[in-house]
Amino acid sequence: MRHKVNGILKWLYPGIGIKRWALLSFFGVLLLVLENKIFRPGDFWAIQILDAVINISGIIILILGIKRIMRSFMGALAPGGSELVDILYQKKHLSRGPRLVTLGGGTGLAVLLTGLKEYTSNISAIVTVADDGGSSGRIRQEFDILPPGDIRNCLVALADAPALMRDLFQFRFETSSDLKGHSFGNLFITVMTRLTGDFEKAIKETSKVLALRGQVIPSTLDNVVLVAQYKDGSTMVGENQIPKSLKTISRVGLKPEYPQATPDAIKAIKEAQVIVLGPGSLYTSIIPNLLIREITDAIVASPAVKVYISNVMTQPGETDGYTVSDHIKALTAHSHPRILDYCIVNSGEVTEDILKRYVEQGSRLVVNDRKKAESMGYRVIEDDFGVVEDGVIRHDPAKLAKIILGLLEEI
Repeated sequence: MRHKVNGILKWLYPGIGIKRWALLSFFGVLLLVLENKIFRPGDFWAIQILDAVINISGIIILILGIKRIMRSFMGALAPGGSELVDILYQKKHLSRGPRLVTLGGGTGLAVLLTGLKEYTSNISAIVTVADDGGSSGRIRQEFDILPPGDIRNCLVALADAPALMRDLFQFRFETSSDLKGHSFGNLFITVMTRLTGDFEKAIKETSKVLALRGQVIPSTLDNVVLVAQYKDGSTMVGENQIPKSLKTISRVGLKPEYPQATPDAIKAIKEAQVIVLGPGSLYTSIIPNLLIREITDAIVASPAVKVYISNVMTQPGETDGYTVSDHIKALTAHSHPRILDYCIVNSGEVTEDILKRYVEQGSRLVVNDRKKAESMGYRVIEDDFGVVEDGVIRHDPAKLAKIILGLLEEI
């Protein structure tokens, strides 16, 4: 009881800008109450005029007080100057949006999420935890926790926090110290894991800091490692090392072979209206999620619209020479034929100078063999959603989001 009283009294602290307007509102109510007590019907007309004046004054004072109280709240909740009504409308509107699940990892998935979050806050990003390179790999080895890199990218993509906060989480140390190469966000998640003692809880607490429009879920909490078998019979262990051999991949798998899916991931899939695979690295970002049997089974059993977003360019050491149908074959071979219904393919042109730059790096356009993909039982949707940023071809998040949400109309 005492705690509740102290909580109420905090509203009377100086500098908050609430007391004066609360007192003004109280005075307005007081006028209305006293007016009804003092004056009665049948009084002299001059008294009736005074009655009306007091009544109207009380109403005006009450409205003014409430308005100024609301303005004080708006200043606290919307320091950037946004109207409180706009904030409330946006949150309410987004909370009624469609239930979407995305699966993948890397930068491709993060790009997609930035577009989807403008339409709904019911987004569940299921992210692979097989990464073992860069900052994530070092943290994984030194602190014995799951890699935070792909998780961090998705957290920032879904964040509703100020731009400075998002930049802070993506800040990467470049000094010649032990922190070189680490991003602040990776270190933050690592510290949160140590404080909470739980990687999943650390992600949820970090989500609160960034005010997420949705949730980010690791596909498994098991310490998995990706293993590739090449067509020449050799194998390679480690997500970061697999593409470097530049050999043709025959199949990939996880160690341990049967990791357990996170309950939140299965719950999200069961409730989804749309399930999206990709975009991202085929063998090292998308397929690792599907190697978890519970996840694949849940997707196959789901009545949701299932979509695969094809990459625009091939990836050296992973999809050299791959067509759209080759990507689909790899997905279904590692999971189930009914893992997708639609395949979204970029139909926009890429300039010769950009293509030349990619060819020098060993990449080429993914050939759209639409008829072959459709003969396999999948519908191909073509649209121009490729954009070039700093010489790199990326998926346009806004256009991609509209295409995906447009599929809901066909349900």
